[in-house]
Amino acid sequence: MNYGFLIDMRSCIGCHACSTACKSENQVPLGVSRTWVKYTDSGIYPDVRRNFQVTRCNHCANPPCVRICPVTAMYQRTDGIVEFDSEVCIGCKACMQACPYDAIHIDPTTKTAAKCHYCAHRVETGMEPACVVVCPTHSIIAGDLDDPTSEIGRAMAQNEVSVRKPEQNTDSNLFYVEGNGFALHPPEETSQDTGMIFTEVLKVHGQPNPDPYLGSNGPVQVIGGEVHLQMDGFPSEVVDDSAPGVLAEHMVQSVYNAQHKTPWHWQVPAYLLTKGVGAGLFLLLGLAHFLDWFIPAGNEMMMAGGLGIVGVVATTVLLVADLERPERFLRILFRPQWKSWLTRGAFILVAFTHVALGWWGCEVAAHLGWLSADLAATARPYFAAITLPLAIGTGVYTAFLFAQCEGRDLWQNPLVPLHMCVQVLMLGAAGLLLVGIGGGPASQLLLTMLVIDLLIIVVGEFVLAPATRVADAASHLMTRGPYRGWFWVGAMLLGHLVPVLVLVMEAPGLDKVAALITMLGLYAYEHAFVMAAQDIPNS
Repeated sequence: MNYGFLIDMRSCIGCHACSTACKSENQVPLGVSRTWVKYTDSGIYPDVRRNFQVTRCNHCANPPCVRICPVTAMYQRTDGIVEFDSEVCIGCKACMQACPYDAIHIDPTTKTAAKCHYCAHRVETGMEPACVVVCPTHSIIAGDLDDPTSEIGRAMAQNEVSVRKPEQNTDSNLFYVEGNGFALHPPEETSQDTGMIFTEVLKVHGQPNPDPYLGSNGPVQVIGGEVHLQMDGFPSEVVDDSAPGVLAEHMVQSVYNAQHKTPWHWQVPAYLLTKGVGAGLFLLLGLAHFLDWFIPAGNEMMMAGGLGIVGVVATTVLLVADLERPERFLRILFRPQWKSWLTRGAFILVAFTHVALGWWGCEVAAHLGWLSADLAATARPYFAAITLPLAIGTGVYTAFLFAQCEGRDLWQNPLVPLHMCVQVLMLGAAGLLLVGIGGGPASQLLLTMLVIDLLIIVVGEFVLAPATRVADAASHLMTRGPYRGWFWVGAMLLGHLVPVLVLVMEAPGLDKVAALITMLGLYAYEHAFVMAAQDIPNS
């Protein structure tokens, strides 16, 4: 048995009966929707058409939201329904990042993830989902996709169907009859600059238009006598309206849609910084022992290790604070879902924290005379050896978590693991310089990693072709859109070029300044990277 939906867009009239019935049946609070109807207008008056699209969870056969959920709050039933358990959810919002369809939201009442669950409570008693029952044109068909004699099985056989974002390989079980690209594949083919259902867009024949909607912020702009179609986050496309009907075919605009909040905010880039500082410092302390760089003991260990412990503690605080249900954070350890890199990362972080705290505590105790110096020296190589792989794992695991966030194409860049590995070394070297340890080797390491990281950013953003147009749009927002200040001034100038110049000059006493602005610059980069990806709508 494999339950699914078929939406006939030929007969949908956009009445919202389905979304209203869903709210009533499932007691969905105001401000969020499990099912909603999107309106897309295409063409130029009088050759216009309004398309309606019923949008909801796709109940994928290969659901990324289930894989990324750290506590099995999002799970797949044997009948194909992707269900959620609000009593288990910790509110990490990872499932929202993994869903390529914007189908998941945080319930403002329970502070947990919620979405369409196929009215499972009705299906289990032999009834159809509420949206199917109330649809006046029978545009929504639900049933067992594995049964060719069922209504949905017959309709699937008789009609050509399409799904949203097939390139995501989620094996969607939500199918559309006569689904057009304007509605099914945003934001590549639609503009959402206004979001107003009564906005008029006038045809422009190569001349400036007095309408302010067309003059600056609207999807149609006149630049140098050319008509440009500006879509969300994409470079403007020149539209030749000399041929009849050409502009009408390209003029598309979403005029009604559900609003979706950004799941992750400043806590995530801040956590990437603090995690990098903690992991980087202990990584270099371990390397210093084996490379005879310096002995990580005494004052050196108290200061460098202490700063690393502060970074680790701050990381934990930020991770817990970002949860919608922080009181449930221990569930990630007590009922783990091992396919999730959020779970794997949590266990790596916990193990690293315990080993790092044990090593630091041992060295501090020996320095204060509370523990034998010989015992600390004997334990040191074991602590260092265990710390090295855990520090690397702590610094890099987030790259694989980002890779599981399949709804954010910018984060799928194959250079992200290498980038985070380099950043760990950068932040470790910066941390050593900040507390006055490491001297010349730390300065040289920081300088080398800054140059390598700069090359990675340049190659990743300006040389390698983006994997998808959505990734290109997010990169455009980061480098030329609203986050360009964070990227160019914060990350590139202050975070890389200025500290490189300071370190090359070898100015006495300025290495700490280089270390500090390196940290600030990395936060600026992570802020732009994290936020730009989330600004591209999936619906």
